[in-house]
Amino acid sequence: MILLASHTENKGVMQIKAIAAAEHIPVKFLEQILLALKNAGVLHSKMGIGGGYSLAKPATEIMLGKIIRTLDGPLAPISCVSQIAYEACNCPDEATCKLRAVMFDVRTAMTNILDKTSLADVVGGHASITI
Repeated sequence: MILLASHTENKGVMQIKAIAAAEHIPVKFLEQILLALKNAGVLHSKMGIGGGYSLAKPATEIMLGKIIRTLDGPLAPISCVSQIAYEACNCPDEATCKLRAVMFDVRTAMTNILDKTSLADVVGGHASITI
């Protein structure tokens, strides 16, 4: 995603082989990643001559949280603090569980950073960590 956001030649379109070579990623593995990002609405693909992949939106509108959730799933370190994939844990009382309270703070901090940091921030070197 950073490579695509940085790529300005040919209207930001890059062929999969060029991305794979630049990032040292096997083409077949990269195809799966790009398809997931395309299905999530952050990439476009164009077939044929001059085709390839490009960002579906401006890099300022693509947040890191969206990218990470698309590829890795929920940001929560444990499922009982997840907003997207909540699953009850086996502790006697979630409301008083001290580990859950810490993991909730971890999830909140990660979410605050990743959902407020755009791809453009990372490309431009302007990503700031504010919790």
